[in-house]
Amino acid sequence: MSTARAADEATPPEGPPDVAALLPMIRRIVMARVGSHPEAEDLVQETLVKVLAAVDRIEPGMLEPYAIATARNVVASLWRQGDRESRNLHRVHDPQTPVPADEGVVAAEEHTAMATALAKLDARDRDMLLAHEVTGERTQDLADGVGSTAGAVAAQLKRTRAKLRVEYLLALEHAEPPTDRCRPVLLAISGADRRRQREVDAARHLLECDLCARLSEPLVGRGPVRDTEAHIAIDGDPDIVHARQAAREMAQRAGFTGAAPTLLATAVSEVSRNIVRFAGRGSVTIELLDEPRKGIRVVARDAGPGIPDIEQALEDGFSTYGGLGLGLPGTRRLMDQFSVVTEQGRGTTVSMTKWLEKG
Repeated sequence: MSTARAADEATPPEGPPDVAALLPMIRRIVMARVGSHPEAEDLVQETLVKVLAAVDRIEPGMLEPYAIATARNVVASLWRQGDRESRNLHRVHDPQTPVPADEGVVAAEEHTAMATALAKLDARDRDMLLAHEVTGERTQDLADGVGSTAGAVAAQLKRTRAKLRVEYLLALEHAEPPTDRCRPVLLAISGADRRRQREVDAARHLLECDLCARLSEPLVGRGPVRDTEAHIAIDGDPDIVHARQAAREMAQRAGFTGAAPTLLATAVSEVSRNIVRFAGRGSVTIELLDEPRKGIRVVARDAGPGIPDIEQALEDGFSTYGGLGLGLPGTRRLMDQFSVVTEQGRGTTVSMTKWLEKG
């Protein structure tokens, strides 16, 4: 049986100090060529990733020329991609494409799954949810009807929606949870209840249970949205862009200035890219911390094949796929705290923290 292994690094090695100083220059070069293009900041970040990855391979005095050349090449790649898309635009739409024949079957399966999920709810909770969602009754009116408060009813509706999402996915998969821990974990994820997730050790359970790992993906991000955290389901390159944009915005809200938001977004981009490349699917949670001090915590989780050798994967200069990405060592350098928990055949969880002010 495979066993879980962890590697912790409370104080990562100091990153090269010159790279952050290059950021304003990189941004000027990119902006001079693309102006207010919506992908401008992503181009800056892509350039930064390539420069950070090359730090150990080029002479210190060559860092600035390398950054300039890299920025120009990244912008040129954008224009080439746009040109290819323009030339092939006529291929995008085929008016003769038939409507898939299985759409009716899928719709029927979804309808049956929803009916099954509703039947799993307590009758009182089901009636309250349907009254609110279908007939549009206000929470205050519902509260008056049961002798409660609007806040208590709203909280109950939130819990009911979370349970409905879980039961719907189980019914859609025609699956029964294999252990007693499954439903509590899935409910905590569905309701975005961070405290409850810690209590039931959801992260560990997702590494041990294939069903919950699979069902957790559509549940991430479906709970109530809070100003202090963002959940992003990672399934492809567009999600990587979404994750790094969310990281940058959260860092700015936390009070990070200068190069720090971009560096944090770069770290999030890299762990998201690892999910896509090695696991196919997963999730990233970005949380704004206030206690014991201000900062950002990032948890990237997947249910992929795991990392065969953590120690080797954390060695400087090691790249699993031989590309120009930062890898785990480069990502670790950008953060103040960094840890990896992995299990062969079960997946990997990367946790990392950036403090607003180093203690």
